[in-house]
Amino acid sequence: MSKPAPIVAELGRPETPEETAARKAEASRIYRSSQTVRSLIAALIATLAVVAVIVFAVPRGEPASNRDIDVARIAADVETTMGSPALVPELGDFWRVNAAGLTDGSPVVWDVTIAPAAEKERGFVKLAQAFGADASWAPQRLNGVAATDTVTIGGRSWDVYDLGERGAEQNLTYAIGTQAGDDYVLLYGSRSAASTAELAESLIPQIDALSEAS
Repeated sequence: MSKPAPIVAELGRPETPEETAARKAEASRIYRSSQTVRSLIAALIATLAVVAVIVFAVPRGEPASNRDIDVARIAADVETTMGSPALVPELGDFWRVNAAGLTDGSPVVWDVTIAPAAEKERGFVKLAQAFGADASWAPQRLNGVAATDTVTIGGRSWDVYDLGERGAEQNLTYAIGTQAGDDYVLLYGSRSAASTAELAESLIPQIDALSEAS
C-alpha cells in the first residue's frame, strides 16, 4: 500500500504533481543563481589578488628626474666645431635646459631650449645663435615674421617681433633678437616679455664679448 502524499502546510492539502515539479524547479533556479553569485564573488576576489600581486611586485622608486644637460660642455664642442664661441645661458635656480645642440642648415644654428625648473611655471624660451647671420635670418624661425620694433635691454638694442597669429601656430608669443658680432642671437618662445628680457640681460656679457671679438 502506497504512503499518502504529505500535506503541505501552506496549501492545507497534498501537492499536486504539477505543484511539486514547479517547487523543485524554483528551488533548482534559486540554487543555480546562488552558485552564479558565489562564482562571481570568487572571480572578483581572485582578480583583486592578482592585481595586488602585480602592484606590490613591481619595483618602486622616485620618479625619474629630468636628464641633466651639460650645456657648457656641449657649447665647448660647438665652439671647436664652428671656430666661434657659443653662448651659454646663465640658468640660476629658475631655468633648466631641455635640449641643446647644433642645427645644420644655412646658416648653422646653436639651439638651446630653456624652460622654468618649477612645475608651476609654464612656457619656454629658445636661444638660437645663427653663425654668420644677421636679422634677415630670423623670419626663418618665426614663420616669416620680421622685426617691427626695437627695445633696449642691458644697454643693447634688440629687435622685437610681433608674432601674432603666425606665432600662435608654433606656440610662440614673444621674440627678440640682436646682432652679436658676426652672429645673430634670437630669443623666442612662450614666456612673457619681462621673463625673456631677464634671460636676454644675462647673456649681455657674452654678446658684448662676441661683438668686440669680431
